[in-house]
Amino acid sequence: MKKIKPLANSSRNTILIDYREKLTPNPQKTPRQLLELIKPQSGRNNQGKITTRHQGGKHKRFYRIIDFKRYEKDNIEGKVKSVEYDPNRNCFISLISYQDGSFTFIIAPEGLKVNDKITSGEGENVPLRVGNNLPLRHIPVNTPIHNLELKPKKGGQLMRGAGTYAEIIGKEEGNKYVLVKLMSKEVRKVLATCRATIVRGSAMNPCDHPHGGGEQKAGIGHPSPLSP
Repeated sequence: MKKIKPLANSSRNTILIDYREKLTPNPQKTPRQLLELIKPQSGRNNQGKITTRHQGGKHKRFYRIIDFKRYEKDNIEGKVKSVEYDPNRNCFISLISYQDGSFTFIIAPEGLKVNDKITSGEGENVPLRVGNNLPLRHIPVNTPIHNLELKPKKGGQLMRGAGTYAEIIGKEEGNKYVLVKLMSKEVRKVLATCRATIVRGSAMNPCDHPHGGGEQKAGIGHPSPLSP
């Protein structure tokens, strides 16, 4: 984070993200198959004429195709090549290079760094590590998660924005449903076969997790981790 000099009332007490610390300098060129051109069409009809004034006219940008499902890359190890800015959303994204030679974009969870290894899938072959994607039934209680599915194989729908996360607070008998607490304190019952991505515990607040607090710079404050 960086503080702005209070040269005017509008900049007083302003704190912004220091992109130089978070983003990868000189990232690898994005593969063309992961980009789609966004055509500004707001306020125009099929002839291109203005029908609603004062709409449209955004900056030219490419849409980054994000892999919210990650089912196609089950049990294939990926490596983080870069952490990049995405003009289409308020969170950062990571370019992943897989062992089969393919590339995908994923939402970058707090704590994911360049050269980290990530995997997705089911069973014990997927460790509980930041960035790994696995079913809720294999994730322990009190683990912070993001990119949460609501229907199996539909892809992540909740907790996709910057700074958002959910927490698994319990599992029902029979391991069919998992209780997930959202940031709004709402508790949802989600099928245990739905998937989510692991988030670092220290990214949470002190009241929500034993590792929380410290503005992402301090240690966990314990001799050993209190969660996976």
